Amino acid sequence: MKVLVTVKEVAELADDFEVEGTEVDDRYLEYDLNEWDDYAVEEGVQLNEAGVADEVVTVTIGPERAEETIRMALAKGADRSIRVWDESFEDVDLLDTETKVQILSAVVAEEEPDLVLTGVQAGDDAFGSTGVALADDIDFEWAAVVNDLDMDADAGVAHVHRELEGGVEELTDVELPAVLTIQTGINEPRYASLRGIRQAQSKEIAPKTLADLGLDADSVRSDLTLTDMYEPESESDAEIFEGSAEETAGKLAEVLREKGVAE
Repeated sequence: MKVLVTVKEVAELADDFEVEGTEVDDRYLEYDLNEWDDYAVEEGVQLNEAGVADEVVTVTIGPERAEETIRMALAKGADRSIRVWDESFEDVDLLDTETKVQILSAVVAEEEPDLVLTGVQAGDDAFGSTGVALADDIDFEWAAVVNDLDMDADAGVAHVHRELEGGVEELTDVELPAVLTIQTGINEPRYASLRGIRQAQSKEIAPKTLADLGLDADSVRSDLTLTDMYEPESESDAEIFEGSAEETAGKLAEVLREKGVAE
C-alpha cells in the first residue's frame, strides 16, 4: 500500500514584527513544517513501520527554500518527496483551494496512492478545505478530522474515529482508496534523529513544474488576492506585576478590590 502525505511549509512570526504593506519581512519569519501535517507524516510512517504501508511519499507545493522543511519529513521516516513549484507562482499572494487541488490531483494521478493523508488545516491560511476538496476531485472516499486510525489493508478499509462539532465523536469505516484529514493528537510526532537527518540527505526530493504534471499556468491561476494585512487591535491591556511574591500578591489584591471582586 502506498501512502501519499501532503505537507506544507508555514511561516511563524517572531514575537516582535512589522507589517510592511501586505507582507512581513523574512527577517521576522521562521519556517517550519505545518503542525497538522506533522501528525499526518507520523501516521504514515507508523503505517510503514507496522508493515501496513510499503511506501510513504510526501508532496508539497513550494519554492526551493521549502526543501529544508521537506527534509525534516524525510528524516522522520518518509521514503521520498515531491516538490511542485512553477515560476508563474512567484508573484502569487495565496494559492486558493481549487488551485492546490488541481496540482495535488495531478500528483495523485501519477503516484496512484491507496491512501492520501493531509493535515486538517494549515497554520497560515487555515482554510481547512484542501483535503476534502481533493477527495471530491479525484473521487476518493474521505473522512475529515480523524483522531484515531486503524487500517485493515487486507479488507481495504480504514476504521476511523472522527471528532465532530459540539463534542460529538463518530466511528466509521472508509473504503480505500481514500483521503483522510488528520487532527492533532492522533499520535505523538517523533523528533528527527541525527541518523534520520543524515539519511534524509540521500533521499529523493523530485522537483516538478506545472508542465511536468500536464498542467499550465492559465488553468491553475489562483483567484485569491491579498488586499490588506494588519495586526488586530487588542480588546484589553494586560498588566504585569513585578517584584517579589509578596509584593505582586499585594498589587493583585488591590486591583481585585478596585474591581469589586474582593474586600
